[in-house]
Amino acid sequence: MATPDHLFNLRNNFYLGAYQAAINSSDVSNLSEDDALERDTLVHRCYIALGQLQFVISEIHDDAPTPLQAVKLLALYFSSPDTKDSAISSLREWLADPAIGNNATLRLVAGLVFLHENDFNEALKHTNAGGTMELHALNVQIFIKMHRSDYAERQLRTMQQIDEDHTLTQLANAWLDLAVGGSKIQEAYLIFQDMSERYQSTSLLLNGKAVCCMHMGNFDEAETLLVEALNKDARDPETLANLVVCCLHLGKPSNKSFSQLKLSHADHVLVKRVTSAEESFDRALQTFSS
Repeated sequence: MATPDHLFNLRNNFYLGAYQAAINSSDVSNLSEDDALERDTLVHRCYIALGQLQFVISEIHDDAPTPLQAVKLLALYFSSPDTKDSAISSLREWLADPAIGNNATLRLVAGLVFLHENDFNEALKHTNAGGTMELHALNVQIFIKMHRSDYAERQLRTMQQIDEDHTLTQLANAWLDLAVGGSKIQEAYLIFQDMSERYQSTSLLLNGKAVCCMHMGNFDEAETLLVEALNKDARDPETLANLVVCCLHLGKPSNKSFSQLKLSHADHVLVKRVTSAEESFDRALQTFSS
């Protein structure tokens, strides 16, 4: 008889981006030592996703197990530009330590950090061996970023062989469908829709559906979905960025959403691109006027 998965709801809510719901479902009794550690690791990652970085940094002590220390490093990396370099340095040092370097959570954090740094090869060095569904799903994301949908598809096939119905398998399938485009966009939309109906409609799933709608030219429906996502989380960077793009296509003002994005997530790729374009335009004007 299969052992019940006491952490299913916590884990599933985390994957779907329902971070507060995940935290609320974390009070599970009679957990084994390993399950308790996984529970604590996931809860602290939820707090990171909710932007409560200093709480995570202060809660995890220096004598905590490796997975929690790795999560603390992730919080330090995102907390401030001043701590980013030291977090990466510590991460490299721990990865080189034979005693802990192969820890799955540490490798996952390495993948997340180096993906954020756009250092795809370094990320894959630590994630490519897989070992958990999260690592496989992260590999799919990395390969999509590298425009290697062929490699992403191989990772997805591996996930499907392990558990075709797993939430991460379904999400990875939708991400890949979006990346491939064409007729696959509708399939991605149906996956996001199915998951919204089966579990709950989170900001992550609403954004997934909205991006599909934009690809299919349905900008009015995309806007409705993004406004719903904004009501769930007014500071979510992907919602704000997608709303900017959607409003531009609809000929509506996007200044408010872009200002919010710039203020709360200055390192977002859309902010960097717009800032770079503005600087190039200013330089061109100066050249012209001189």
